[in-house]
Amino acid sequence: MTETLDIAIAQINPTVGDVDGNVGLIKAARAEAGDADLVAMGELAVSGYPPEDLVLKAAFLDAIEESVRALAEETGDGGPALLLGAPWRQDGELHNAALLLDGGEIAAVRLKHHLPNYGVFDEKRVFAPGPLPGPVAFRDVRLGVMICEDMWEADVTECLEESGAGILVVLNGSPFDVNKGDERLNHAVARVVESGLPLIYVNLVGGQDELVFDGASFVLGAGRELRAQAAAWETGILATRWRRRDGWACDQGPVSEPLGDQETTWRAMTTGLRDYVDKNGFPGVLIGLSGGIDSALSAAVAVDALGPERVRCVMMPSPYTSPDSIEDAGEVARLLGVRLRSIAIDPAMDAFGAMLDEAFADAEADVTEENIQARCRGIILMALSNKFGDMVLSTGNKSEMSVGYATLYGDMCGGFSVLKDVYKSTVFALARWRNGHRPGGTLKGPGGPVMPDRVITKPPSAELKPDQTDQDSLPPYDQLDAILRLLIEDDMAPDAITERGHDPAIVARVWRLLERAEYKRRQAPPGVKITGRAFGRDRRYPITNAFSGPPWT
Repeated sequence: MTETLDIAIAQINPTVGDVDGNVGLIKAARAEAGDADLVAMGELAVSGYPPEDLVLKAAFLDAIEESVRALAEETGDGGPALLLGAPWRQDGELHNAALLLDGGEIAAVRLKHHLPNYGVFDEKRVFAPGPLPGPVAFRDVRLGVMICEDMWEADVTECLEESGAGILVVLNGSPFDVNKGDERLNHAVARVVESGLPLIYVNLVGGQDELVFDGASFVLGAGRELRAQAAAWETGILATRWRRRDGWACDQGPVSEPLGDQETTWRAMTTGLRDYVDKNGFPGVLIGLSGGIDSALSAAVAVDALGPERVRCVMMPSPYTSPDSIEDAGEVARLLGVRLRSIAIDPAMDAFGAMLDEAFADAEADVTEENIQARCRGIILMALSNKFGDMVLSTGNKSEMSVGYATLYGDMCGGFSVLKDVYKSTVFALARWRNGHRPGGTLKGPGGPVMPDRVITKPPSAELKPDQTDQDSLPPYDQLDAILRLLIEDDMAPDAITERGHDPAIVARVWRLLERAEYKRRQAPPGVKITGRAFGRDRRYPITNAFSGPPWT
């Protein structure tokens, strides 16, 4: 009877659709695991997660199944077995499956029972649910294999425990948000308490479109104690040794140090940007550097993610750009070590003014002229992108996008936005934090400050007219963000928000701005999901929407 078992937890970073590349990562992890008995890796590791409608292509599924069968044959070499996730066809239906590859064959298949259909998830669109699973027999051990959402409900664990499972193993593709770590651990602890069984939680790492996966895989003992934990945001192998006692127990292994809130958010942004740029084959990014905090912070994230040699910046001054902004943009570029070009937009403003002079003859100047300036800058950025191939990085934050304080085809143009789900108050906090810290891991930016202090302390301004500040048009950001969080993440009714001490008139105004800006948000670039409810995949509202809201008091 087997008395010890070596299980390697592999945190890999697959790319959706890259079957050959993903199989290469799986093979490399197996080789790195050495003499382990089993290598476990995340949900849909072969296809990448989430594959969305790509799994509706028969050719894609054929390629996956061919690769999995070839992988299975390789396990006949006496090396570690593989426990991994893949889309799998069975009995005429497509499933999200966990496959045990051992002894040269596909030794077991288990199908995801609970398919999430909320927030960023819509698995019921493409997958069929499997039955409640029984344990998988492996080397005299009965493994209770679950897939992600199956751990969030009690019935799958109950079925596995009653069927004689000795160790629970959960394969996950669990997208990051700032609250997710505690949620995962709470559900894992609940399953351990209910079953009396130890639990292995295996997660993916990396970015896929708007989602990022933070790894941080872990092992809980039968007494709920943390026996091992992999580093967040890093690929690699976490080796664990198990011994048969009164049931199975994991020896104490390494436990990675937890990251603080600011570093966790920073690592999410850098991971999302790096993988979006690299997996889509862009040589680098191009940023309109205004001298303001949003573009400075975006540039710092880009340099940390990609290195300064892959970040180009351009300053596009107008007659309303202050000397301080020009100086601050130059200092940001110097601190980050990036290239900075200056292209004034005065000639373009004059040209548009002349072209529209007759059409606008009887109309007063208003926000239209301001938007023309922003769109001149958008044209310049896209022209440079077309010429040199770098992706334009949009620099707008969640506060602005919530209330529509942004210009379509102007400052909203771009291929990706690292601040899309970051409120302005968080932008300030991150800037202060990054000026005093260099994040860990494999980031490529400089130590020391990344922007002058004046960028953080001066009043934010679009500088589209004389003496303009954001607060001319918006409530103070700390007040605005507090209301937006309650409206967006908590879906709280406006009257409940006013009961928390917020001015009813301001709440009503923010609510209306939020609802009316949906048409802009639909045209915004993708960006990293940070909060519990991001625009896009998480929060889906109709553009044509005649609901006028509650009776405002």
